[in-house]
Amino acid sequence: MQYRQHNQPGCGGCLFMVVLLILITGGLPLLFDILGVVFYIGLFTLFFIGAAFWGFSYFVKRQIANYEKSQTESHNRFVFLLVNILVNIAGIDGEVSRSELNAINNFFRTHLHYNQSQMFWVKELTKEAMTSTARLEELLADFKTNFAYEPRLILVELIYQVIYSKPDVISAELNAAERIAVYLGLNAYQHQAIHNKYRGMARGYAAGDERYYGVLGLKPDAGFDEIRKAYRKLSMEYHPDKVSHLGEEFRRVAEEKMKEINEAYNHLKKKFN
Repeated sequence: MQYRQHNQPGCGGCLFMVVLLILITGGLPLLFDILGVVFYIGLFTLFFIGAAFWGFSYFVKRQIANYEKSQTESHNRFVFLLVNILVNIAGIDGEVSRSELNAINNFFRTHLHYNQSQMFWVKELTKEAMTSTARLEELLADFKTNFAYEPRLILVELIYQVIYSKPDVISAELNAAERIAVYLGLNAYQHQAIHNKYRGMARGYAAGDERYYGVLGLKPDAGFDEIRKAYRKLSMEYHPDKVSHLGEEFRRVAEEKMKEINEAYNHLKKKFN
């Protein structure tokens, strides 16, 4: 026979004993008084929980509305389309996982330095994007119609940044990013430079000049004429003034890109002088 450990005794009869004691000492009126107090305490608890929930929801919606009013229409539309495109790409495998949503939120919080009010807005946009029926092709057509070449560069830059910020890079998402770059008309220099940058960051840059060639979208055997041509083209396309209408955070993205381009060019130029 197998030994069976004994469990701790329960207190199934405790409530019965308490009710019986109340009946003995005060009768039914006392019992009803106690039940009435418990009932009203429960009602007040539900009221305060509901009021707290409503108050927080009202606060969040007010923060979102005030933030949207403080920004330009171009900025709001850019972020709206960016969020929807990122959610569509994340759902290519048929499901948007919690880790993918976290990656999108962390991108805005960490890389674009969004504050709490801005994050309320992004989370609301993300929630709406999760239930939207808009297809990726529709979103890209909308983006291409409303934004010129320079914002398209920033969009593709941000897409690759989110894709490579995840622990596991999904090939289907990379293929989608490549199709987006082609559809938006990015030339070979820009697209290769963007992809090389984040692929190199994910894998760890090799020693030597590989990183700088990658920033310019070039192969390591490129000559100085190719380097100079790529530099001039990239520096013109990523000028911060060309995306200032998108908002300060995207202007900073362009400024950081310009620093990388200048650093790469100045480093490689020394090889040929």
